[in-house]
Amino acid sequence: MRIEAVETELVDVPAASPPFVWRAGLPGSEPRHTGGVLRIRTSEGIDGIAYTRRGVILADIVDRRLREELVGADPLAREWLWHRMWELDRLEEFPIYVFGLVDEALWDIAGKVAGLPVHQLLGTFRQSIPAYASTVTFSSTKEYLDVADQCLELGYRAIKLHAWGDARRDAELCLALREHVGPDVDLMYDGSAGFDLPDAIYLGHALAEAKYRWYEEPMREFSVTSYKLLAERVDVPLLVAETSDGAHFNTGDFIRSGCATYVRTSAMFKGGITGAMRIAHLAEAYGLRAEVHGMGAANRHLCMAIPNTTYYESLITSNPVVRENCVDDDGLVHAPTEPGIGPLDELRHLQG
Repeated sequence: MRIEAVETELVDVPAASPPFVWRAGLPGSEPRHTGGVLRIRTSEGIDGIAYTRRGVILADIVDRRLREELVGADPLAREWLWHRMWELDRLEEFPIYVFGLVDEALWDIAGKVAGLPVHQLLGTFRQSIPAYASTVTFSSTKEYLDVADQCLELGYRAIKLHAWGDARRDAELCLALREHVGPDVDLMYDGSAGFDLPDAIYLGHALAEAKYRWYEEPMREFSVTSYKLLAERVDVPLLVAETSDGAHFNTGDFIRSGCATYVRTSAMFKGGITGAMRIAHLAEAYGLRAEVHGMGAANRHLCMAIPNTTYYESLITSNPVVRENCVDDDGLVHAPTEPGIGPLDELRHLQG
């Protein structure tokens, strides 16, 4: 079996409805844009697909770099092709999600060839996992508490806040949410890289007081040293290496510094399923957890295959709260059963 064609289909994606916001200083939900479906076709008539919101960028990279590299290759030689992507990155500096798209499509092919869902090819660890409600940014503490109540009523087992990016205001919110839900609900906080070290320390003290499970990406991840200093000054566990480039290469430096209790892994930002599993095994070697970042079909497979992960991340973008379709009444996400990666959430949404 060989790769016969690599295609990019551009699709018009409407603006999010209703729109939502992230913290102050970041754009909110996507406006109308051009998405892209990567399709890798094989000589056996089996296609692997993956989707990105960055369709124009993907099409350019496929035309200039990837098609020539991939056509004629064995689609099951994922390790070799993953290595080749890093070789090409030396010249191109690919956006990190491009690694993930190619690797996802190749895993999709492998699963379809085997007639198995990808998590079974990886080695299934579980058949279901609890989901946490991962909020966007809401207007007030009162609204956050209302959203939290709705999430718990809908079955979500835990709540993660994306807040305003104001260390003092966010600290007050985090303490108020803990008081509101009581001691038995898992809570997490994501700073979306909004702080410098002094403000990250201030907020970290409040999170430790409120016994949050983790403190995620409070600062940009350019400086491992800054995270080491933060870990030395706060007691709340840090979740690190979410958006840093370099897959397991870079994650290893965060672990070596001593700042990590949790590390991020994902199909999108960590080199696809291949890179995500490398990070998970690296973390496991040090007794750390590798938490899967983001929603979607590929990440659900990762959640089923990685032993040292805790939750599936389910984004909450509206009030009233609408629960993600893959989450059941008990707040659980179940193992996919379709061969390959299965239907992609983004394409199902675009197709209505």
